[in-house]
Parts: sequence; C-alpha cells; structure tokens
Amino acid sequence: MMKSTLHKTIYLVLLTTLILFLTPLTTTYAAVLLKLNSSGSTVVTLQQRLAALNYIITNVDGIFGQETRRAVIAFQRDNQLNQTGVVDTITWNTIKNNQMPRKKPSRTQSPALQVGGNKNANPTTAAIITTSRKYLGVPYKFGGTTPKGFDCSGYLQYIFAENGMKIPRTADEQYKIGTSITQPQLQSGDLVFFTTYEKGASHCGLYIGDGKFIHASSSKGIHIDELNNSYWKPRYIGAKRIINKKSS
Repeated sequence: MMKSTLHKTIYLVLLTTLILFLTPLTTTYAAVLLKLNSSGSTVVTLQQRLAALNYIITNVDGIFGQETRRAVIAFQRDNQLNQTGVVDTITWNTIKNNQMPRKKPSRTQSPALQVGGNKNANPTTAAIITTSRKYLGVPYKFGGTTPKGFDCSGYLQYIFAENGMKIPRTADEQYKIGTSITQPQLQSGDLVFFTTYEKGASHCGLYIGDGKFIHASSSKGIHIDELNNSYWKPRYIGAKRIINKKSS
C-alpha cells in the first residue's frame, strides 16, 4: 500500500513538473512581439528586414504604423502564415530567417507597382470616374489592393494605375502629392482626404462632382457618399488635384 501511494506521489510530482516546464515554452512561442503602435529599435530592425525583402516600407522610423502592418500582412500571406498583421514569434523568426526577397513585380501588389506607372501619364477625369465606378460594391479589406477587396488608398492607387498613372500607396503619402485646393474649388477627379482613426490624412476618396465622392468604406465597401454628410463633413481635412484638367 505504501509503495502504491509513493508511486502515485512521484507520478504526480513528475507530471506537475512537466506541465510547469512546458507552459512557459508554449506561452513564449505564441507571445506577441510587435503590433500596431509598437516602437523602438526592434521595429527598426523589422522595417529594415521587410524592406530588404522587397516589401513596401517607405520610412524606417521605428514606429509600427499602418504601412508596417500592411507589409507584415503581405509577408504573412506570401509565407502561408496567419494574416494578423501582428509579429509573433513564428512571424519574427520567419522574417529573420528568410533570405529570399520576393520578386518585383509581385502578383500580390497593385497594378501601379506592376506596370511601373508612367509619371507623365495624364488620364482624363472621365476615364478615372468611369474606372472608379466599375468597382462599386467591392468589399472593404484592410490592406487590400485588388478587386477582391480594397482599402481606401489601395483603391485610389488601383484605379489610377489602370489609367497609367502611379500614385503612392497610403493616404498620408497621397496627401503629399498634387496641388492643394479648397473645398469650393473641388472638381471631379480630385482626391479628398479625411482624418479618421488617426491624426492627419488617414482616409481618402475620389471626388465625382455634385458634392459626392467614391471611396472604400470600411462598413460598405466601394461606395458613394455625400461630402457634407454628418459623418464626413467634420472629418474633412483637404483635397488635392493630381489630374491636369486641361486634358480632361
């Protein structure tokens, strides 16, 4: 009887020790390392590695912003990982150990990057508007750059690329191009910008006239809204003209 009890006690001790030993390993393996709004030298390393692997990182600043998140999602997609936009241990190790930059152009990139974009291209307003309306109803997808799903800036980049004009990928970068215009000066084909989830230009759309703009809405997909409705009016921050109206 004593031997049986002793054996049970030893078994329970060994089992408890094994559980305690394995638990931290499992937790560490799935631990989140970097995510949106993380910052520091590790983020710099992440951005440098992603840029070296030919993912779109325009500014190595040590801040895990939306551009870095999009690059992480693209990397995860290309490497058959869960597309979370969060750099966990698996993603981090895969990035560090990956020595094969993805090809340029990539089939996952938008047409603006595939065709190279002609900086001297001068699409007409009518052509841009026609192209934009083709995608009404396409669902919203964060980081999306194809007709399978668009985010706001990916949508604008795509429709301009279809007309031979290359523009930047993100809303804040798109806000830096073209000529600034006031709201009363708006004409069809102008880009309109709003501040939503973060300060500055964090959402964008294409003005199509009559006080309306077409954009990738996070709740409705590609959709036409009134510029002065109760949601968008207070969030409007400016507009840019990038089409030469003389040829339109």
